[in-house]
Amino acid sequence: MNTQDVIRLASQYLDNLSGHTFDVLNISKPVTVDAAVNLAKVISKLSPLLGNLIEFNTVEFLNKQNEFSEFGKWQRQDPGFPDTIFVGRVQPTPGLEIKAWFPLATEITARFKDSQNHFKYDQTYVAMLAWLPEKIIYGKPRILDVCVVSGLSVALARDTHYHNPPDYLVLEPEDTTQRTANLQQTNTSGYKFQGSVAELLEAQKIVDSWGVEGKIYQPTREYQHLLRELLIKYRYRLDTNFAKMDRIVHPGIEKFKQRVYNIEVSGITVGQWNKLLSSRREDSIKKYLQDYLEIREESIDELLD
Repeated sequence: MNTQDVIRLASQYLDNLSGHTFDVLNISKPVTVDAAVNLAKVISKLSPLLGNLIEFNTVEFLNKQNEFSEFGKWQRQDPGFPDTIFVGRVQPTPGLEIKAWFPLATEITARFKDSQNHFKYDQTYVAMLAWLPEKIIYGKPRILDVCVVSGLSVALARDTHYHNPPDYLVLEPEDTTQRTANLQQTNTSGYKFQGSVAELLEAQKIVDSWGVEGKIYQPTREYQHLLRELLIKYRYRLDTNFAKMDRIVHPGIEKFKQRVYNIEVSGITVGQWNKLLSSRREDSIKKYLQDYLEIREESIDELLD
């Protein structure tokens, strides 16, 4: 079994998680419609916690598959990149960066900043698991769908989408290979031009002098030197929203998003639930919660019985 075999087999098992319920936490059913509306407003705050629990349980799930045992074991890296690696006889070491996505949030907030240089052997893949509580806002977390894509393809899509010199620069980390492991840097950064129009035109002439392929992103030391000269000469700001996976226009991730939004849960699609719950129109939210989630108004006497 080689690196790609391990990744391929893990991807197949993760695909089979669609529809799987994780018994890691159970959100109780709201006892009144008002309580349900309030829960709908804050349910996304549980996403980081449940996302981490799902990631931990995913690693345990993979280690239960007999096909891996002869060659190694999946092991969490916390902190570290990727989230889990396959430690054993297979080289280069296969890895999975696991991203749990709660599709009632405004966007996929997970970021992917690692440099293309980190994926030289295409040994690391990104696994995105979309999940919701069984009944939209209550119940156990259930996996709706899974997407596994090459980490290299994500890095390429990100750099191609963002990089547009001189207006926007994607910069590789400095060489930190001589540092201890915990201080080594592999993350890229995005910088937005902040100079005047005249300065932008001047910077454009510099980029034009690089030739016809001057705007094509390259993670090489030579090309990065050209970019850093712009960063030194002109004003740029660090883009704190850089590398959000919802914005990099990766074909596989975009298809995955549409699949998830089209899944029907408790009577209507995930996309419709997203639009409804983010609208803050409490009358409409109450109606749908009553119609589709079997939550009804109850008197105080009924609640005390």
